Amino acid sequence: MATAHANTPLSIRERVSAEEWALRVDLAACYRLMAYFGMTDMVYNHITARVPGGEDHILINAYGLHYEEITASNLYKIDLDGKVILQPDTDYGVNEAGYVIHSAVHGGREDAGCVIHTHTRASMAVSSMKCGLLSLNQTSARFHNRMSYHDFEGPAVDRDERARLVADLGSNDVMMLRSHGTLTMGRSIPEAFSLAYFLEMACKAQVDAMASGAELIILDEAVAEKTALSMAPRQGDRIGQQVIGEMEWGAMRRLLDRRDPSYAN
Repeated sequence: MATAHANTPLSIRERVSAEEWALRVDLAACYRLMAYFGMTDMVYNHITARVPGGEDHILINAYGLHYEEITASNLYKIDLDGKVILQPDTDYGVNEAGYVIHSAVHGGREDAGCVIHTHTRASMAVSSMKCGLLSLNQTSARFHNRMSYHDFEGPAVDRDERARLVADLGSNDVMMLRSHGTLTMGRSIPEAFSLAYFLEMACKAQVDAMASGAELIILDEAVAEKTALSMAPRQGDRIGQQVIGEMEWGAMRRLLDRRDPSYAN
């Protein structure tokens, strides 16, 4: 960490480790990418990342900023009890529902490096369908038998719900929050983003297909399982030499750098 001159307050970057700063930049990039691909709900929803170091600290957005306003410096660092460890220079606080959902997953799954929660139009539509996500195509089949479901209990402000969220998630990395939206988790930010992106594409495709009124082709169980085995991060962890999620992350960061590199500030 750098040393500030006398009477000069340290910046967020100067107050954290190099590893945490790199994580902050990636997390801010993830927020911007979610906005770019239309997976936002004004100032609601949340993305969190576990800070390296083994202290069970997570980074989360300030409640009141749009995803396009998120930067590496304006993320909160909190512990799993909701205590603020490091506050950015903002008057905005932390959303209680965001804390409840994300602390549940980070606390219950040691492999949860990043957790993304959305309620997009498409995910809300599919979460309201009794059938859930159908294996209609290659994109949705990657989640075949690998998606959990959690029944809606109202806005997630009851801390007692955390145990039920984790129990329903089980060992899966994606979960449909019934009548609510979706939750994805990854060992890294790129992995969680990749899962969120393709889950959103699968939800959009299902809504479009069902709205067409045409007879649907649901993939054969063996074909769907084969697809999931080859594409799901836990079973088919690599495509060539690239870990799923990381393969496209460089391109996504370059896309942001061309548009607005301020996320890294």
